[in-house]
This record gives sequence, C-alpha cells and structure tokens, in this order.
Amino acid sequence: MSEFGSSHDDKRDVDREIRIEKMKRELEKLTDGQFVTGGFGDVSPELEESFLERVCAFENAELDTNFNRLVQQGTEMLPPAELDDSNLHTKLHEVLEALAGMRCFVYDTDHLSDRALYTWLWSDGLREETPDVAKLGGAWHTSPIGGCTDEDIAIHLKYYANEKERRLWKKEFPNDSLPPHCSLPYDRDKTLPRPE
Repeated sequence: MSEFGSSHDDKRDVDREIRIEKMKRELEKLTDGQFVTGGFGDVSPELEESFLERVCAFENAELDTNFNRLVQQGTEMLPPAELDDSNLHTKLHEVLEALAGMRCFVYDTDHLSDRALYTWLWSDGLREETPDVAKLGGAWHTSPIGGCTDEDIAIHLKYYANEKERRLWKKEFPNDSLPPHCSLPYDRDKTLPRPE
C-alpha cells in the first residue's frame, strides 16, 4: 500500500514540476524575458505553483482603467471643473466608495484638498490600464505620491515620514535637501475605505 501511495505522490510531484516549468516559460514570453524564472528559494512546490498561477492570471488578464470600470458600473465621472466644492466633496466620496467596491484603495491623500484629490483621480490616478484585480482575488493600492518621483518623495518626507525615516533618508542621501516637516492640512485618510 505504501509503495502505491509513494508512486502516486511521486507522479503528482512530477506533474506539479511540469506545470511550474510551463508557467515559467509562459511568463518569460508574456513579459518579454523580464520575469526572472530562477528558483524561489526555500519554498514548497505547492507555494511556488500557487504564486506562479496568480502571476500568470495577472499577466493574462484583460486590461482597462479603473476610470472606465467606474463608468461601466454606473458611477458618473464628472470633470472637476463642472463641480462646485460641495458637489465635488460628495462626488469624491462616492468615487472612493465605488473604488473600494472594486477592491481599489487610495492612500496618502491628507496633503491634498478634496478638489486636488478628485482632480488627481480624474486626470491621472484612475487612468492607468490595469487588470481587474477584484476578479483575480486581490486588491489595488494607489497613492497620489506612489510614483516615486522627486516631487512624490519630497511630499512624503514633508508630510508623511516620521523622524526616524527622515533621519535615515538624510543619512543615505546627505546631499539632498530635506524639506521641513509639516502637519498634514487635511484629515481624510483615516476615514477612507480599507480592505478587510
């Protein structure tokens, strides 16, 4: 009985290795060789297979913008210039709630007014083509300072970085000027929808 069980397990292990190698080759093609197909270190073959399945699903997923997804779900996306401040505030929170329903969550917004945040979402934040992560069982996290530009880093250091982070930054980049720390002008982030 144990020989049969062992043989059956060996066959499953071989089948898994074949699937893993096929997924690695597929990912090399999908990413024009950008996906590193080396070993995953000390992880189980089951975990490696599961990870590769998710990456393949992500890479094969149809792309669209979250802006278009909102419109398709019935959220009216009005240009910022067409909204007065009161209506813009209401529209912003409607959009943020609808995004959360799509498993898209927005962070680091307390340095922006409602108008500036809505304008960023309208013109930039919702315009990148992405897979529909809700269908993939994941979540999309986005931030107006998530692009890691010099301006984004300066805003992070000015408003969001704690003293330890600021000291480490100055130590690592001694020739860069460190903006003075400022209090956040708005207090929105703690009320934004978050993944459960």
